[in-house]
Amino acid sequence: MIRLHHCKGTRSDRTLWLLYEIGVAFDLVVHPFDKSLRAPDYAALNPAGRVPALEIDGAVMTETGAIAEYLCETFPECGLGRVAGDADRRDWLVWIHFAETVSQHCAALTQQHVAIYPASERSALIMSLESRRLARVLSVINARLAHSGAYLLASGFSAADIGVGQAVDMARRFVDLSQFPQVAAWHARLFARPAAQRLAQVAGADLYDREFYPVPEGP
Repeated sequence: MIRLHHCKGTRSDRTLWLLYEIGVAFDLVVHPFDKSLRAPDYAALNPAGRVPALEIDGAVMTETGAIAEYLCETFPECGLGRVAGDADRRDWLVWIHFAETVSQHCAALTQQHVAIYPASERSALIMSLESRRLARVLSVINARLAHSGAYLLASGFSAADIGVGQAVDMARRFVDLSQFPQVAAWHARLFARPAAQRLAQVAGADLYDREFYPVPEGP
């Protein structure tokens, strides 16, 4: 039995997308992005009160990078991992976890733009700094794609594209992807995939209520 606990528009999108790409049967439990994630029943699955929580093989996994590694090892026939000895194994591991490098800046910006009320308590300085840091990270991905081609690995589409691609989909809310043509084309290519398009069909309110959140002008 596989069961994914999920909030729409969050990091758990990358686990859901990966499950859709693998094509394995699973149960999906959609949670609101609110204080209910800290309730005792959910805290028993993920004490940090975050998503995802993946129930699998009688255990619970909670970190998207670890989940991606485990699912690719459990379902090697999906071709989304790179096994030990593969020429792309090292790069695959790096990019699987690079998703969190992107997400940490997205999380800081989400906190400022979405979670903090009223607007007077938000920091234009933090939003400006994190936007610039996020842009620098996107430039790293842009350079990689200019070298590797259509996907992050020269050997083709993998779970690394899913993880980083989902993080970039959050990042586009805060940084204009047109500055990074390789990233923009890759993002469009990824989200044209049927498995990625299924994410939009999942019930529940999206974390983001706007397509783009500009950095406010300082005082």
